[in-house]
Amino acid sequence: MSEASSKRRSSAEEMAKSQKEISVSEFFAKNRHLLGFDNPRKALLTAVKEAVDNSLDACEEAGILPEIWVHIEPAGKDKYKAGIQDNGPGIVKKQIPLIFGKLLYGSKFHRLRMSRGQQGIGISAAGMYGLLTTGKPVKVVSKISPRKPAHYFEIKIDTKTNKPDILNGSGDGEDIPPNDEGRKWMTKHEIEWVEVPNGTRVTIELEAKYNRGRGSVDEYLEQTAISNPHVTLHYTDPDGTEKHYERVITELPPEPVEIKPHPYGVELGRFAHMLHVSSEKSLGKFLTEAFCKVSPSAAKQFCSEAGLDYRKPPQKIHRSEAEKLYEVIQSAKIPPPSTDCISPIGEEHLLKGLHKVVPGQFFVTATRPPAVYRGNPFQIEVGLAYGGVPASHKVSMETLQEMLGESDARTLRQFLTSTFDGLGADAADKIIKNARLRPRVSPKNIEDKEIIRLHESLQSLNLSEGQSMNVYRYANRVPLQFQPGACLITQTVTGMNWRSYGLNQTRGQLPRGPVTLIVHLASVWVPFTSESKEAIASYPDIQKELRLALQSVGRKFGMYMKRREKVKHEGERRSIFLRYLGEVASAVSGVNGMDRKMLYDALLQTAKSKTVMADAVLGEDGKPVEETEDDFGRNVIIAGSDLTA
Repeated sequence: MSEASSKRRSSAEEMAKSQKEISVSEFFAKNRHLLGFDNPRKALLTAVKEAVDNSLDACEEAGILPEIWVHIEPAGKDKYKAGIQDNGPGIVKKQIPLIFGKLLYGSKFHRLRMSRGQQGIGISAAGMYGLLTTGKPVKVVSKISPRKPAHYFEIKIDTKTNKPDILNGSGDGEDIPPNDEGRKWMTKHEIEWVEVPNGTRVTIELEAKYNRGRGSVDEYLEQTAISNPHVTLHYTDPDGTEKHYERVITELPPEPVEIKPHPYGVELGRFAHMLHVSSEKSLGKFLTEAFCKVSPSAAKQFCSEAGLDYRKPPQKIHRSEAEKLYEVIQSAKIPPPSTDCISPIGEEHLLKGLHKVVPGQFFVTATRPPAVYRGNPFQIEVGLAYGGVPASHKVSMETLQEMLGESDARTLRQFLTSTFDGLGADAADKIIKNARLRPRVSPKNIEDKEIIRLHESLQSLNLSEGQSMNVYRYANRVPLQFQPGACLITQTVTGMNWRSYGLNQTRGQLPRGPVTLIVHLASVWVPFTSESKEAIASYPDIQKELRLALQSVGRKFGMYMKRREKVKHEGERRSIFLRYLGEVASAVSGVNGMDRKMLYDALLQTAKSKTVMADAVLGEDGKPVEETEDDFGRNVIIAGSDLTA
């Protein structure tokens, strides 16, 4: 080996000089894909989602029925300005820079109660992404009272120190006077504000791409209206089109109650740390005060079994003693934690939201009783809608032209499957063939006459067989838009046998048919697979409850499908009878001389009685108007009055 190759290139002392602390902001600035900002289209959705989630949490915590305004407008080439405002309680002045200009800052991380936000990263990360891609600061207006000044800040995050840098008002923000004087000040400084007594508006300019269809802001807001039937949403898209989702209920969800950690949800290292930093004077007091569902008698029993003094200060417990006590606690039978820390949507409210937003013929919902994973309470809710018009039928000619021009899909087949919910590869091929187009042609290269044929094919083709189930995933009322394949919800749905409920299904795939499925997980701590909160990790306890909820709605849906098929079959039988009744009546009349009309009427009455199922009519409660043995139970809506419709 030569002397040059064996020589060390750097010494320990030199390497030590290069070691330095990494700011959490600096880390996420270089790894923004972890937070959901890995491409311009996804970045726009993530920014809007984080702001809307914060607004909903703030309104509900303050006991205010939420009303939210979302306004997106172009701000240059591949740049958009997103403004989100609420009618919430507002934010006190000193907290505004920290909330919007500091990562890992919030009030929800240490609380064991259901909330949309968990980590204190989202909205400040959206502002950081906007700053990195456009150089523009986050603009925040917040008002806590109609009689007090509103506060206006322009903030950028210092990624080196993870601290906010305030650019206006000599580093202290600006106060906007109330009433007419304040309105004139906002107009002069071009600050957007919907006039409400109190609330907060955040405006972020960012590099982004706006698309309609799957994974878009439009779809996110529509799904948010389903899971939050108590909210009113006003949305203005980049084309200036306004859409309003009015609330369908006027009551707030029950306020979740904060609980203490459950012993089953604490790992050994954390347990030892809690002992070390505890301010309690006795081990028994520590166990009863630090955890829920640990009574004084249970604490004494744990200490006795571990061979520890109940009165010993927790700070003096050695590592080996802590480990022995931990093992005793984990093996003991401790009641599950209280479930008032979660606030599910509720079967009735979910049914109303589903019926309002999703077109269909049959609607059913089910909520499982609360359960526990790793000491964390959770609850599963499922809703199912069958029938209705596919998303591809609702698109206008002008919108289709815009969507084709904006799409980044490489082929027409990819454009169709990635744009329209529930439209699988088979259905896409069917549409393309009917429109006499090539499946691998680029969407941007399609000529006007070809677009006309494509639009006609989308509108006229029956896609019921080729349409795949559309699955909406929710965690704490928040729609999950990306990474469906990595999510426990999708994996559980595809793993079920939907053929027994009347749907076609290939093994390991979503079932086929015009079905929209909604699955909601409510928990004090949702086990997301990453910081971007896009998929739920696989826990056997959660999967078990999810499967039971799916089976619950599946059974009612199966009853509906069987009844629907029977009605169709009986209708076909009756049509055959009616086709030949006239000839039979004439022939019999010619043989025995009976009155033909009287004979025809008698035969018609017999045919109707034999095919009475064809006349089945159901009301809005899901029960037949004419009494039969079938009963779909509670929380079912059947639109229209004819099962064959």
